[in-house]
Amino acid sequence: MLETPKKFTVLAGAAEGPTRLNAFDNALLASGIGNVNLLRVSSILPPYAKEMDKLEIIPGQLMPTAYGTITSETPGEMIAAAVAIAIGDPSQYGVIMEFSGRCSKAEAEEQVALMARAAFEARERELQRIVIRAVEHRVEVIGCAFAAVALWY
Repeated sequence: MLETPKKFTVLAGAAEGPTRLNAFDNALLASGIGNVNLLRVSSILPPYAKEMDKLEIIPGQLMPTAYGTITSETPGEMIAAAVAIAIGDPSQYGVIMEFSGRCSKAEAEEQVALMARAAFEARERELQRIVIRAVEHRVEVIGCAFAAVALWY
């Protein structure tokens, strides 16, 4: 069984690349999480997790990450990705929501905030705050927008 993460960092980045995978990789680099192995997780922030502004990473380490991403090959298209964390009582878990779409950063932020509030309402929890990170990108050739909550130790 894996250890429960004690820290989290909220990240976002966007970039272009010569291929869809390179655009995704470059967006990871732009967000600051490009040199780790992402383990995609669903949507729960562990109790007492502490928010950190910057990741402390070892290249190649495994990083549990909840993320939203979108890649487009349509020049001129606006794409966006966003994550939100609904946080209540710190002794209880929080809820992470991810969103990506063909829209602006503001629209992505609005959508992910609605999702975070709805997740807390469904759990009948009192919401204290929402942390949101989002990014938008106007595609030149092949672009990617990426937003994530990295959970670490």
